[in-house]
Amino acid sequence: MRKRNESVTVEHERAAAAPAPLDKGCSLRHSLRLPAAAAAATGMKRPLGRRHGLWFRLRKLIIWLLGVYIAIPFLVKLCPAIQAKLVFLNFVRVPYFIDLKRPQDQGLNHTCNYYLQPEEDVTIGVWHTVPAALWKNARGKDQLWFEDALGSNHPVILYLHGNAGTRGGDHRVELYKVLSSLGYHVVTFDYRGWGDSIGSPSERGMTYDALHVFDWIKARSGDNPVYIWGHSLGTGVATNLVRRLCERETPPDALILESPFTNIREEARSHPFSVIYRYFPGFDWFFLDPITTSGIKFANDENVKYISCSLLILHAEDDPVVPFHLGKKLYNIAATSRSFRDYKVQFVPFHTDLGYRHKYIYRSPELPRILREFLGKSEHEHHH
Repeated sequence: MRKRNESVTVEHERAAAAPAPLDKGCSLRHSLRLPAAAAAATGMKRPLGRRHGLWFRLRKLIIWLLGVYIAIPFLVKLCPAIQAKLVFLNFVRVPYFIDLKRPQDQGLNHTCNYYLQPEEDVTIGVWHTVPAALWKNARGKDQLWFEDALGSNHPVILYLHGNAGTRGGDHRVELYKVLSSLGYHVVTFDYRGWGDSIGSPSERGMTYDALHVFDWIKARSGDNPVYIWGHSLGTGVATNLVRRLCERETPPDALILESPFTNIREEARSHPFSVIYRYFPGFDWFFLDPITTSGIKFANDENVKYISCSLLILHAEDDPVVPFHLGKKLYNIAATSRSFRDYKVQFVPFHTDLGYRHKYIYRSPELPRILREFLGKSEHEHHH
């Protein structure tokens, strides 16, 4: 009896374990489809999950960038020193790793490095490049020889560079070489806070440094003409300087402005860095007022009304940093100013096709002729 029950139990368990009978294959097909459907559903969830995660990350990034975009104007307003740093860019030293004590490393074998002290606790580095005609005589000479050479029959150009970089910047060095080849002494320097010059940058300080170097030149150059050449931000220093010189009745023999602007507010509004904020509500209040609060004006448009010497403006039509229309506007102000009625005022544009942009006007083959016609005779000698 027990055996029979055991066999019945075994048969019952086998029957339970055996597959269900097929009803014309339909039940079997249904059971086979279930795992495939489940796999397909899982496969669809994974890409959807990935897409959802990617969108979530992208949305977080957009919100973060928007937050930074909105925060920057408030940060600039609360810390005007940030705008001052962006105007001067004196912390950007390009090219790097050059020894400013050795101008010969930049191909200026007829150049001497000096250090002058305009004020207590302020020291500025100066380069003096003699005319190419004196190149052989200049080799191996000391500072005293170079200072005496300023009294030779050659005019002098005091060059005031723009923001960022140093007196050893590539385009600046190339201009010194061009001017030297045309018979000029070129004296240039780094404002306090630039290059190896000691001190904190400010508009007043930069102008005073330029005045000190001008007086230093005049004390050594005798009756030789002294011209002032400013580029970009250096045009603001140049007009500050020349206005002051004219007010004390010791004007330079001419002023040359390369890529000038009208004033720092208009330049900041037109600068490519301001594009993303130009239409931001309260742009002037957030970005331009802090510049003025920092005591930075560089008001070329006001200064030219008080300048009494010949003025030459050079500007490339494709200048991406200081728009061409600002240089033209400055010329129009100067040309109608009473202070220039007895002096020559000239504007020289350089066509877009030439590709001179913001700092390559020195490449123009017309530059020697332009300077010769504007400043004087081709041999550039001054007769006492």
